[in-house]
Amino acid sequence: MKRPLAAALVAAATLLAACGDDDVTTSATTTTAAPDAPDRIVSMSPTSTEMLFAIGAGDQVVAVDDYSNYPEEAPITDLSAYEPNVEAITTYEPDLVVLSDGGGELAASLEQIGIEVLALPAATTLDDAYEQIAQLGDVTGHGEEADEVIADMRADLAELVAEVPERATPLTYFHELDNTLYSVTSETFIGEVYALAGLENVADPADADGQSGGYPQLSAEFLVEADPDLVFLADTKCCQQTSETFGARPGFEVLQAVTEGNVVLLDDDIASRWGPRVVDLLRAIVDAVKAVPVS
Repeated sequence: MKRPLAAALVAAATLLAACGDDDVTTSATTTTAAPDAPDRIVSMSPTSTEMLFAIGAGDQVVAVDDYSNYPEEAPITDLSAYEPNVEAITTYEPDLVVLSDGGGELAASLEQIGIEVLALPAATTLDDAYEQIAQLGDVTGHGEEADEVIADMRADLAELVAEVPERATPLTYFHELDNTLYSVTSETFIGEVYALAGLENVADPADADGQSGGYPQLSAEFLVEADPDLVFLADTKCCQQTSETFGARPGFEVLQAVTEGNVVLLDDDIASRWGPRVVDLLRAIVDAVKAVPVS
């Protein structure tokens, strides 16, 4: 990935993580279940798209943005979530548009022409994710199904946590967002998932004051000195990274995660979304942890 694009993606993630509840735009109709549930939903958020289909509201979704590539039946379009266009969105005649941030000018423009908006900021905790699933359930008339999805997620996560072997000393890890060494700290949603597996984040000291919003950029020297037990690559799609390309970087051949074969490849999408597939993310992490011998 070229440096400008990497910076833009991380900046977007940081901005989303900083959004609070005050930025959520809703109205009476978007918080009312059936019979006032929307018939034509446009989702401009990949995570929300996954949530909508998981709770059984897929039939109400008429269009999704160009990054909403899951599930397979999602009606993906060329609508841009990064550069949204009001006119393009309105061609689908939505009665609800789900956004991935605080809404801002886009939400105001849509509401001005009578289209309801639900803006869901990036989750910073698992509880945020559960709350958003519940919100979408209420909005779409699938409250019971949403509750079931949440219950299943909680149960599945608990089962995976129970599989984590006990260790006298916790394993350490590095999570790579892109090949310029942007990472996440424990103060992010992703960091919370890793914590469930009993891992310690080597990136935490790089953003101890929180100035990077939980998304610091590390140096190669920092990472070599930290020498994490496990490396997780969440840039296998965006940056075509593999265990081989990672280990071939200058100085990284000495990392124990490289020498011991503990560089783990993640699906970029699963690793960046806080919907029901967070269970798949934790499963990949727990499997990697179990593969490291207990000393």
